[in-house]
Amino acid sequence: MNMFCFQCEQTAHGKGCTVQGVCGKKADTSNLQDELTSKLIELANCAEKSDMNTELLIDGLFTTITNVNFDDRSIKEFIEKVQKNIHCDSKFDIKTVWDCDEDIRSLKSLILFGLKGMAAYTHHARVLGYKDVDADNFFYEALQEISKDLSADELLNLVLKTGEINLKCMELLDKANTETYGTPAPRKVTTNIEKGPFIIVTGHDLRDLSLLLEQTKDKGVNIYTHGEMLPCHAYPELNKYPHLKGNFGTAWQNQQKEFDNVPAAILFTTNCIMPVKDSYKDRVFTTSVVEYPDMVHIGEDKDFTPVIEKAIELGGYKEDKKMTGINGGDTLTVGFGHGTVLSVADKVIEAVKSGDIKHIFLVGGCDGARPGRNYYTDFVKQAPKDSIILTLACGKYRFNDLDLGEINGIPRLLDMGQCNDAYSAIKVAVELSKAFNCSVNELPLSLVLSWYEQKAVCILLTLLYLGIENIKLGPTLPAFVSPNVLNILVDKYKIKPVTTPKEDLKEILNR
Repeated sequence: MNMFCFQCEQTAHGKGCTVQGVCGKKADTSNLQDELTSKLIELANCAEKSDMNTELLIDGLFTTITNVNFDDRSIKEFIEKVQKNIHCDSKFDIKTVWDCDEDIRSLKSLILFGLKGMAAYTHHARVLGYKDVDADNFFYEALQEISKDLSADELLNLVLKTGEINLKCMELLDKANTETYGTPAPRKVTTNIEKGPFIIVTGHDLRDLSLLLEQTKDKGVNIYTHGEMLPCHAYPELNKYPHLKGNFGTAWQNQQKEFDNVPAAILFTTNCIMPVKDSYKDRVFTTSVVEYPDMVHIGEDKDFTPVIEKAIELGGYKEDKKMTGINGGDTLTVGFGHGTVLSVADKVIEAVKSGDIKHIFLVGGCDGARPGRNYYTDFVKQAPKDSIILTLACGKYRFNDLDLGEINGIPRLLDMGQCNDAYSAIKVAVELSKAFNCSVNELPLSLVLSWYEQKAVCILLTLLYLGIENIKLGPTLPAFVSPNVLNILVDKYKIKPVTTPKEDLKEILNR
């Protein structure tokens, strides 16, 4: 059976996966996800706007993000659930989008993939009880528009509106996280693992981690974050648990090597799950939207007893184990969200005015397996000593164990959090532009971004909506962006692909 998928950065030959996904997704699974997407568009076209239907749209879109759900059975069940709520004759097949004019396909893909990323952020806010009516309504509106015969100009406007609404979603999630778990504050996190039973928690969901921490209290089981869960150590209501010990491993694409025969239970709260190897499949558990065939799934009751029992059974390492990041460091510093950075904004402003800080780089985004991502490590290493580096998402694992020193007491490397915490970077940039009485584009600030999946797409759309220019994007440009659409982005926003760290730094600093 054939398939077509080009929604992630590593898509085959930079064009599209047609036999099996490079992510490990089988053709049957890909086609089921297309069927689910089609049903969600049908639901948006004819269902009433209810909380139940909105949740179906959000969780259904989230389910189809790269490396979230590989389980055909659960996808079929979701399709049936959506179908039961479709009470009209609306029919739509997403394959009509893949087959249409390349520019229309490109623009509709930008909208659809942006919606998928937005759904992830909205999902995380909703599980904490936070909702936004404009965002909820936009899922219906945008999915309806994808099914229509619209002009390129109409679709381009919708692309920018997707970015606008995603900004609301990121702001909502920031509010949900901070009001629930406190304002992130700087904290040093070890990569070393203590002896004894432990659980590795990966994904993005703070609520799942909070529930697990409470359920493992006083049970002699330590908890370690992995991947995008690393920033959780910065939240007061999470780091108050003494058995939240540190961070295991690096970014998501290294999990098959890092989880190999590890004597611990592994809980996937959301993406990014890779095909599970035999050497650790007996200790993997999933929850929420993430599922994988034959893995134990923790349902809505969030009873993590099976995870805890497995950790105790495995016993962990018999002795303390030293582990490091990619560059050999064993200490990571987190917690530089907008609350922290803006609390010392006067120091940053004064350092910029005095010339002690000559440039600020935002180097972050999704990590991935494609060769060429060492670019980001080399870029940070080569960045001038009088510059500071803001970073976020899992792309930071390329360099977050480096000691870059300080400027006037300000660390040169500031970890702002998860991918959704791009809101923090935006807020800081806007506040700095106000302080200097200039536009964001006039600040000594440059964005050097890496992308992999759809959450990175919606962040990019938000940056475009805000009019941010001169973004460096890599390691490759999206396959779903047609030459004509790319020309629009280049002409209007001056987006450029990364080249080499040396050349890009030269261009940026001489601009």
